[in-house]
Amino acid sequence: MDILVYEDIVSILGEISAVMAEQKAFLCELDAGMGDGDLGITMSSGWAAAAQTAKTAKETDIGKILMKSGLKMSSAAPSTMGTLLASALMEAGKSLSGKTLLGTSELSELLTGLCAGITKRGRCAPGDRTVLDSIWPAAEAAKQLGSAVSLKKAAAVIRDASKKGLENTKEMLPKFGRAAVFAEKVIGRQDQGATAGFLIIDAICNYIEKGEKT
Repeated sequence: MDILVYEDIVSILGEISAVMAEQKAFLCELDAGMGDGDLGITMSSGWAAAAQTAKTAKETDIGKILMKSGLKMSSAAPSTMGTLLASALMEAGKSLSGKTLLGTSELSELLTGLCAGITKRGRCAPGDRTVLDSIWPAAEAAKQLGSAVSLKKAAAVIRDASKKGLENTKEMLPKFGRAAVFAEKVIGRQDQGATAGFLIIDAICNYIEKGEKT
């Protein structure tokens, strides 16, 4: 798969939604030890709404698909994480406005847009132990690849970067939310938000590597 069309983006959002539904209990359990324990519910409902919106949007403009999906997520999952990722989708949509095809360069723009939405809305930075810490490394890896690299090869690099970013959160001190109150207790445990971020990146990469529509 060398090019993604709007139908692929719709399918990818569906893939992310399916993964979040499958991992709902795991995310809630992980979040219970460091947060409110509802992360799995937020991710499952938020991505389900985003995926359904994309499916019924009747859009060929990838930017508009992402923006509409993000807007729907913001109302379906109005929690902190839901708001962050809704903003991420909408910002990514702005960066891809008018695009109907995505290659490796545009995938880089998408990931960079996700990061921009998170940083603007959450006022966080890499290293703050948030969802950004598994998405930012993926975006940076994508930037370095260039347009000549196939999407399939890019997927492997992007996933690896995201996985390393997630692993690195085990040594980071949280600055936001309930976890920040008991910061030292979370050392050695991967961040729940970054875990959700990795699941997003992994779902995108899995779809690209399969090379088929779902």
